[in-house]
Amino acid sequence: MFGEGTNNSSVGSNDSHTRMLDHQGLKWRANDNYSVANLRGRVTHALSNDALAHALMDNNSPTDGLENFEEWTIDLRKLNMGEAFAQGAFGKLYRGTYNGEDVAIKILERGANDAQFMEQQFQQEVMMLATLKHPNIVRFIGACRKPMVWCIVTEYAKGGSVRQFLTQRQNRAVPLKVAVKQALDVARGMAYVHSLGLIHRDLKSDNLLIFGDKSIKIADFGVARIEVHTEGMTPETGTYRWMAPEMIQHRPYTHKVDVYSFGIVLWELITGMLPFQNMTAVQAAFAVVNRNVRPILPDDCLPVLREIMTRCWDPNPDVRPPFAEIVAMLESAENEVMTTIRKARFRCCITQPMTTE
Repeated sequence: MFGEGTNNSSVGSNDSHTRMLDHQGLKWRANDNYSVANLRGRVTHALSNDALAHALMDNNSPTDGLENFEEWTIDLRKLNMGEAFAQGAFGKLYRGTYNGEDVAIKILERGANDAQFMEQQFQQEVMMLATLKHPNIVRFIGACRKPMVWCIVTEYAKGGSVRQFLTQRQNRAVPLKVAVKQALDVARGMAYVHSLGLIHRDLKSDNLLIFGDKSIKIADFGVARIEVHTEGMTPETGTYRWMAPEMIQHRPYTHKVDVYSFGIVLWELITGMLPFQNMTAVQAAFAVVNRNVRPILPDDCLPVLREIMTRCWDPNPDVRPPFAEIVAMLESAENEVMTTIRKARFRCCITQPMTTE
């Protein structure tokens, strides 16, 4: 969960608050005996002072295998580091290549303060990515451990994130047929995730990546959890604008938190706008929980899409439909768009994306 608005066109984000990476072991000093020549892979000139990249590529430190997933351990000799394009509380995202393929590289700091938490996050994300194989889930390439950092490599999304794409369009709505197709990609991917008894917990437009064929793939499983003993799940996950009220309130929750988030994502795709744009994230969370506020629906919204959104973001998780049902409803909407609507575009006239109670 990198902060809202970051360029998130890769592995996905991993924390909602940003800070400088200040672990003593990763501070870059001019007299450190690192050089490009010492690295197994190649680091561009722009990264010559990047402590995380050097900690990963330093051939003087051992590369540890992945417990239970040894076959996914990457060979750093085949990894070429490129530019960093996003930074979060625990690490950075980089472009690069692996075996000649464009990849996204997430490097996580192995700091002293959060070591146990980060180890759990790393193991969990590797387990999830190695397990999930679906056209609408970002493809896992490999990972490795180093003494000071962890690394996760996935395919790279040249189209960036859905949030980035909508921001570049200045929050103008995309054609309706495109919005429905993209929503279907997300719903199919999430139906698969839930079918395995897993929860994403941070479904949002920043974590939905656009690929060359315009398809959408779901990324960032760093806060995903196997759905057991929900009372003990860490509440401080997700991002407020997309977060279900029960998660905001630190109450027990189920896989239906992902369904709530999907309702917000569908609204984004239809309107092109940032949810609760007229509020801060904390204000949005307060309004969602205490006043049952939700994004306002466009007047010309298809009834089936209106039904999906309002059911998805219902305060009662039991009312929210499973993703298998959402897929069926979206397929019906797609058929309606293609056969009966001549101009498949919402004429969204909301100048301020206000909310309604």
